[in-house]
Amino acid sequence: MRSPIPVFSVAEYLAAESKSELRHEYLGGQIFAMTGGSKAHNIITLNIASRLRSQLRGGACNVFMSDMKVKLQAANQNKTIFYYPDVVVTCNSQDQDNYFVNYPCVIVEVLSPSTEVSDRREKLVNYQTIGSLQEYVLVSQDEMKVEVYRQDLPGNWTKEILDIEDKLVLNSVNLSLTMTDIYEDIF
Repeated sequence: MRSPIPVFSVAEYLAAESKSELRHEYLGGQIFAMTGGSKAHNIITLNIASRLRSQLRGGACNVFMSDMKVKLQAANQNKTIFYYPDVVVTCNSQDQDNYFVNYPCVIVEVLSPSTEVSDRREKLVNYQTIGSLQEYVLVSQDEMKVEVYRQDLPGNWTKEILDIEDKLVLNSVNLSLTMTDIYEDIF
């Protein structure tokens, strides 16, 4: 027996999400529940967000983690998407909405077994359509490994793989994190 898949408008999604105890991502009318993260995932996310916040506070940039959505249009489609990245930074004064960011400059995803494929494929492709995004960072929680996708020219992205000896340099906000900063209390 076939059942119709419910399609929600952006307004319906935002209204329901504001009352929901669970977080849901929104992809062109369909909603998907988010799973909880491991202790390692949470510690790494907090390490990154707290260091970014302490270095950027008092300036034009805002740092958010886990509960702040990013709004964008799907790559090659006219469908609205809302993702919940692990860490997002915006330095754009036009980002005034209380529940989502439109102009991120940095997005960080800590890889989990349940999200890694989506983070590496779907989200990578869709995030790269955001004009303001300069760096998309994927952080492993199983080993000291960080991948940075960096937009060096409009529409031109490069990939850098970092390991234990390297520093994560975020050009968009002019700061860097050591691997020890990122993985404190993990390894």
